[in-house]
This record gives sequence, structure tokens and C-alpha cells, in this order.
Amino acid sequence: MKKIITLIGAALFSTFAFAQVSPDVAEKAYKIMESTDDALAYHGDYSATVSLVVEKPGKPKENLQYKIFERTDKDLMTIVQLFPEADKGNGYLRNGDNIWSYDPISRKFSHTSLKEALGDSDMKLDDVEQNDTRWRDNYNVAAFEEGTLGKYPVYIVTLTAKTSEPSYAKSKYYIRKDVPLVLKEEDFSGSDRLMRTILIPKYSKVPAGYVSSQVIMRDELNKGEQTQQVISDLTFDALPDKIFTKAYLEGLN
Repeated sequence: MKKIITLIGAALFSTFAFAQVSPDVAEKAYKIMESTDDALAYHGDYSATVSLVVEKPGKPKENLQYKIFERTDKDLMTIVQLFPEADKGNGYLRNGDNIWSYDPISRKFSHTSLKEALGDSDMKLDDVEQNDTRWRDNYNVAAFEEGTLGKYPVYIVTLTAKTSEPSYAKSKYYIRKDVPLVLKEEDFSGSDRLMRTILIPKYSKVPAGYVSSQVIMRDELNKGEQTQQVISDLTFDALPDKIFTKAYLEGLN
């Protein structure tokens, strides 16, 4: 559950920019991105409840809730929908490069990808996926800058997708210098159009690291649409192997 954010409306002033990214600068950028993962609490086995509030103009707020189980060092992840009741039991299962969605009514699994959204929200599967090598495996470093975001000195790292795994062709991350926490993420299409902005109003510190306790995801194509994410019930106990199987999802209903 990775990611992302800052003070809404804070001014950004870029102070240094690199016209071209040399191998040394690219290596520095990769290490900074990897340090953002190291600072988070999500390592090894963990589970959490993810509550989403989806807001769309002219429509009532929609509440969604999911239980997430992940074993980050093995690329294993299981997601189970808890709410609303009509969708309870919908699920997702990842085992390495294989990702399935599960429909409890038909009791069928279908291949999907990390680009799939959770319900009708702005949150995608790769927003919660944790993988130590994902930055180097899936992205090239397009630009590296230093600046300020609100009161925070930040690194600004722009990455472009080099595989089909990322949901967006380009993403720009604003990362605190004092503590490597992503404060803001901007996601762009292949034509360089801003598609989504992710903000994190605050992080919480737990013994295992930092947790983005609230995340705001804004749909930049449909103004006024956004998803707020709140994390709760976070645990780091070892998880049974059976949780990461199709039989586990099938046995829930």
C-alpha cells in the first residue's frame, strides 16, 4: 500500500534540474525510489483492511472495503472484497506474474493485470503491490530534480514505463529528503496528459516503518472524481500459505 502525497494546494518550486539523466543520476534516482519502499512498514507478510470512499459529481458517495494479504518477498497477494454486501467475496489473487480476478457468483477465475481498478474507484492493483525490484524492472529514469513541496525539500523523480506492467506511461514522484516518503504522485498518459494525482495528507509511524494512513486519488480526466483510502487493522503476523491460493477464495463463500 504503497504511496504518495502532500499538502493540497502547496506550491512547488523546482530549484535544480538535470537536462539529461546520466547513469550515475539514474542510479541515485533508483536508490531513492527503493528507499521509499524501505521506509514503509510493508515487508514480508502483512494484512490490512483498506476502506475506499469514491466521490463522483452528482452521485452519492460509494463506500468500498477490502482485506489485503501480501507476502512481499514472494510476489504473493490476495485481496477480498468485504463491502458492499452485494460484492462481498469478489477477489484477486497474485502469484508471481499470474494475476486472477475471482467472481464468487460464477465461481470462476479470470486472468487480469495490475492495471485493474478496485471496484469503481481510482485505486489500481499496482497501488497496493509491493516488490523490491519493481522500479528497476519496470521503469527508466527520465528526469531527476530537487525542489520544495510546501514546507518540505523534495526530490522529484520522473519515471517512464519500459514494460507493460505499470498502469501509466509516465509517473512523477515527489519525495521528502529528510525521510524518504512519497508526498505526491502524478500519473501521465503516453501523450503526456495528466491522468491522476495521488496525495497523502499524513503518514503514521509504527514499529515496522511508516504507513500512509490516508490517501487521496484524484481523477484528472473527470474533475470532481476522487477516491479516499484509509488503512486500518494492519498486522505483520506470518500468514498461512493457504491464503495465497484459489482454494482460499473459493472457500470464503
